Amino acid sequence: MILNLLLAAVTAAAPESFSVEGLISDLAFILILGAVTTILFKWLRQPVVLGYIVAGFLASPHFTYLPSVTTEANIDFWAQLGIVVLLFSLGLEFSFKKLLSAGGSAVVTALFIVCGMMAAGFAAGHILGFTKINSLFLGGMLSMSSTTIIIKAFSDLNLRHRKFASLVFAVLIVEDLFAVLMMVILSSIAVNNSVEGGEMLYSVSKLAFFLIIWFVVGVFVLPSLLNSQRKYLNSETLLIVSMGLCLGMAVFSVACGFSLALGAFVMGSILAGTSFAERIEKLTMPVKDLFGSVFFISVGMMVNPTVIYDYWLPIIILSCVVIVGMIFFGTFGMLLTGQTLRVAIESGFSLTQIGEFAFIIASLGMSLGVLDTQIYPIVVAVSVVTTFTTPYFIRMADPVYSWVESHLPKPLHFLIDRYSSSATAEQSVAKELWESLIKRYLWRVVLYSMVLIAICIISLNFALPILVDLFPDWGKFLTLMLSLAAMAPFLMALTYPASKQTERSRLRECNAKFDIPLIIMTVVRLLIAMCIIVYFISSLYSMAVGWTLGVALFLILLLSFSRRVKKRLSRIETRFMDNLNERELRRSGAKNALVPNMHLAFMTVGYDCPFVGEQLKNSGLRNRYGVSISSIQRGNNTIMVPGADARIFPGDILGVIGTDEEIQALLPVVEASEENDNASPHDDIRLTSIRLTENSPLIDRTLLTSGLRDKYESLLVAVQTDSVYNQPDPARKFNPGDVLWLVGDTKRLSSLS
Repeated sequence: MILNLLLAAVTAAAPESFSVEGLISDLAFILILGAVTTILFKWLRQPVVLGYIVAGFLASPHFTYLPSVTTEANIDFWAQLGIVVLLFSLGLEFSFKKLLSAGGSAVVTALFIVCGMMAAGFAAGHILGFTKINSLFLGGMLSMSSTTIIIKAFSDLNLRHRKFASLVFAVLIVEDLFAVLMMVILSSIAVNNSVEGGEMLYSVSKLAFFLIIWFVVGVFVLPSLLNSQRKYLNSETLLIVSMGLCLGMAVFSVACGFSLALGAFVMGSILAGTSFAERIEKLTMPVKDLFGSVFFISVGMMVNPTVIYDYWLPIIILSCVVIVGMIFFGTFGMLLTGQTLRVAIESGFSLTQIGEFAFIIASLGMSLGVLDTQIYPIVVAVSVVTTFTTPYFIRMADPVYSWVESHLPKPLHFLIDRYSSSATAEQSVAKELWESLIKRYLWRVVLYSMVLIAICIISLNFALPILVDLFPDWGKFLTLMLSLAAMAPFLMALTYPASKQTERSRLRECNAKFDIPLIIMTVVRLLIAMCIIVYFISSLYSMAVGWTLGVALFLILLLSFSRRVKKRLSRIETRFMDNLNERELRRSGAKNALVPNMHLAFMTVGYDCPFVGEQLKNSGLRNRYGVSISSIQRGNNTIMVPGADARIFPGDILGVIGTDEEIQALLPVVEASEENDNASPHDDIRLTSIRLTENSPLIDRTLLTSGLRDKYESLLVAVQTDSVYNQPDPARKFNPGDVLWLVGDTKRLSSLS
């Protein structure tokens, strides 16, 4: 059903007829080309995303030496699926908790980049002779980096776990949200030659409203639902469930007026907070790799050599504007938010491309009839050029940082270090209390207000027509009663004090005038709750009835507070926060107390865990860390109460019983990952032969003193003398003419000859 909806969306955008045979043949053709080019690019030690773009060019009608795809709409269909799955995978690695923790830095940096690149793009368009409206659209297209390109580049370069990568992901997400707003502004300017403030405000409010509602409903429902069905969720079922949720949210996002990609990302972010996130990520990785490759191939199909030849100068100029502008604004945007110089430069050099949103904005301008036809192929060419250069600029970040650091004047070094340290300096007790209180206050006001507004919208647009049709005389009254019953818990939570007694006591010790801000905050909360009640009743009846009945019901609500109500509201909030942090709580066992100060936590064994391969009795877990192992989950099998001879392997999920301090000390040890920032794949490890000469460093050394295992990280398989292959003898000395058969890195072993 969902696939049919996606297919219908693509066919509506492209009127060309679909055929199953053409769809499959096109997919087979581009995947075969993609396989050949990626193998070639791996052999050349180049990022595979560049191979996909080359494959797309070879499959396009612009390359006449090979047959091209039968219908470009077929590739558009597969590419749309690729974007959806890629954004879903990104959401799985970037939960709402991470977004909120990096939100301030991401918003400021993204705003700095978008505004700066809009101005740079507008100026470049003016220099190239474009009209004002074309220059404005050009600035919008050049201000959006490509999320999918950066995800792939980070994966190929093994950088996804670096600190700057998470900040870049946050900036990209905020940029995508800005893109929705930008499209509204550009549409308004194109149609009315002015910015419609009301329409812009409506678009922003609508986006914020639906994001919060999706987030709240998802966090409340999905973790509890998945946990209740945990015993039935094997790999096959979990894959079907996760992809169904992904595509379902993507379609629902389109129905709400947003993009497929935004809905897929939201669902991935919701699932990222559950304890199933790692399993879902592993299960969906092949799907992401398949359809993601098709998306990059579709980008390569847009390469037109004729357009590049005719407009080579604008393409070069705009490519330089994108690269230089993104580096400048990205780096300084990160520095403005207190990031270190290394993180800022690495982030700026990662954003040096434009992507899918540039094509969307260009299509918008074409549909409105305000964008010249030659700009679209120019932007496509710029996108391809900057996509090709992205991996190289990411690699250049560290050398550039080293050069900048060594050539910076000392006063400028001092300012950067001072600014970065001041951003993380310890705050006063009173300031920390107020920050905690204000965050909780804003969180409650926004969250519960959005839920109440959603109930009003659903009641007025769906429940009211149905009940009036069924009960003409009592329909409005039944709608009022049912809606107020649904709204009551959230109205109480909205009016409930945000400050705790302990916080008020501590604030009283710090500042005697703390109660005035608290009174103002309380009044604002109460006014919001009362206005929502009055608005809803007025929408059903009249303004006079709304104010009279609304104020009366509001007073009754205030008088109905009791300890039981407070406890129930507290349980609702606790459940929400537990679901939001379920993944972390499961790791630390903070909410899984067995006896006082003892918890059951679940940890995934990393490849760099020091006792990988060891038996439990030799691991030292109990002697060194004081914990006990209650279970070992390995794939779909679970070993309950494992014996002392049971071994620990990478990927095992250990059930660990211990105190808070013991578990927190053990977590980084168990989950140590083999993926580090400076790791590089050993592609040249193979069985090879080395003939020793008189100048070899191994001459007159034995196997024990040669250092083959420690120094050269190699394994001696056999020693060949003439045509005889001898087993390695630890006491035998190596002689000139010996042929050593070794397993190791051929580059390192070449020095032994």
